[in-house]
Order: sequence, then C-alpha cells, then structure tokens
Amino acid sequence: MKIHEYQAKDIFASYGIPVPAGRVAFTPDEAAAIAAELGGKAVVKAQVHVGGRGKAGGVKLATTPEDAREKASQILGMDIKGLTVQKVLVSQAVDIAQEYYLGLTMDRDARKLVLILSASGGVDIEEVAAKTPEKIAKVHIDPLIGLQEFQLKRAIFRSGVDVSKAKEIKGIIRKLFTCYLAIDASLAEINPLVVTKAGEVIALDAKINIDDNALYRQPELEKLLEVGADMDAIEAEAYHKGIAYVHLSGGNIGVMGNGAGLVMTTMDVISRAGGKPNNFLDIGGAATTEVVENELMLILKDPDVKGIFLNVFGGIVRCDMVAEGI
Repeated sequence: MKIHEYQAKDIFASYGIPVPAGRVAFTPDEAAAIAAELGGKAVVKAQVHVGGRGKAGGVKLATTPEDAREKASQILGMDIKGLTVQKVLVSQAVDIAQEYYLGLTMDRDARKLVLILSASGGVDIEEVAAKTPEKIAKVHIDPLIGLQEFQLKRAIFRSGVDVSKAKEIKGIIRKLFTCYLAIDASLAEINPLVVTKAGEVIALDAKINIDDNALYRQPELEKLLEVGADMDAIEAEAYHKGIAYVHLSGGNIGVMGNGAGLVMTTMDVISRAGGKPNNFLDIGGAATTEVVENELMLILKDPDVKGIFLNVFGGIVRCDMVAEGI
C-alpha cells in the first residue's frame, strides 16, 4: 500500500524524524493561506502515488502566498503518469547545503533488510546505481539481530556523506529503522535527506510503502488507503469485493487460477507462448460457485479481454464448483 508524502511525513514526525512544517491543500486559496502561515516562501508539491513529480512539473517553489496560489492552480488537475493531482503539500522552503539519499527496504535474495545511504541525493536512486554505484552504501541488517552501531558507521563512511553530521544522520537512521518495523513497511525512503545551510539535518521528502499483508494489524494506517488513487476501476471493484486481482495493461488473455504461484506460472506460460496476460486473478482455496462467477464477470469487464485461460488445481478447490461457476 502506497501513501502520500504528507502522510509519510506525519508518520516520520511521530517517530522523531525532523521534517519541514507544512500542510495539505485542496484548493489554490488553501495553498495561499498555508504559505502565509509559513512566512510566504514555500514549496508546492503534487500529492500522487507516483515518482518523478519534479520532472513532470509537479513541484514548484513559491516566494509569496499569492505565488503559492498561482503555483497550486497550475499543479492541481495536472496529469502525472496517468494520475490526476487532487491535492498539494505546501511545505516550508529550506535552504539546502547538501542532499543525501536514505532508504530501508527488503532484500529478498539476502533475506534481510537493507539500509541504503548515498551522498548523491535528490535524484532517482536507480539512476545513481546505474551511473555511479560506488556512491551508494548498502548494509544488510539481520532481522533477528537488528540494527547495530558498526553498521551505522559502515554506512556513513562508505556513502561519502559529511562525517561531521554523522551523529545526526545516525540518529535519523535509528528512528527510521524503528518506524520501518513498527508500521510493517516494505519501503521507507527519504530522498533527499538534506543538510541545511544552518547545519540541520531534515527529511525533505518522504516515501513509505506498507506491506498489504500486514494491514490487518495496522488499522490506523489502513484508513489511509485510497482505493482508485493508484488502481483502475476494475481493480478498485476487486478490492471492495475482496478479490485478489491485478490488471496488466496491454494484455488480451484473462488469467484465473487458484494459488498465487500457480497463477503467476500460468502467466509465464502464456507469455512464453507469445500471448499477453491481461490480469492476475487468484480465486483462492475456498472458492464457491458464486465467487467463481463474480470473478469471471470481473475479468470480462475489460473489453480488451479476448479469451480466458483457467488453471485450477483440484487438490485445493472443488472443480465441480468451479465448473458450475463458469
């Protein structure tokens, strides 16, 4: 589950990570009022569940409340990678001296968490990894042991960040690690983590993805889910009905099976044969006739679907029920 930058910053702040002051606005007038509260100079940032907002023109500096109103009117309603901007974050402007990258995520190959720190912040970390991989420090963290002091030092010295700010950066990393575990995140990212001209270390941006499978124990965070914000109409309907469905653009073969591994393997087989899967749909192990019927109708709602490939393993679900549903 993705959440917006302003929501991620609120979470970071609750764990003691310093963030710039700011609030979300839904209209240009609200943006102007917030900018006035912040002293006039502010940054107006589009709030959509996608990266690359700055490159798309979704992040603008405003020098006065009137300018913030104008910038907000330009950003609200924008289309950024297929998503319409419906709100903006009006945030306190910061005089930046240095920009770093800091992130925590899961390395599934290593079966460990990985701390990523780089002195090259403010750009996509994938771009840094491709062009200057030596500027990225990666430190794996054993989940049974947790974050250790030597790992913090290793990340600081390997990354090339200003060692005079090591104490502040280590403090933020510790708080980010605590936050990451507590909210069942799959990604917690600060890009950029900045050192201001006044010497403060601040999380200027914030990105958090939360593990969908852990939402049952994160009821407050589940309330932040915006169905339809980063999913199409069919996916939104599937979510409301509790159906495990993911739409794939450009495909024309609907896919239905029972068990995530079986469905994904079926998609691979279709692709290898030259076909293009339209969706992933797992009916699960307790599917009834009615459930199968509803799920087939869901697949058929996409006019691009020209055929449906069903792969059902009889040891998990009764095949006569599947047949009746079809």
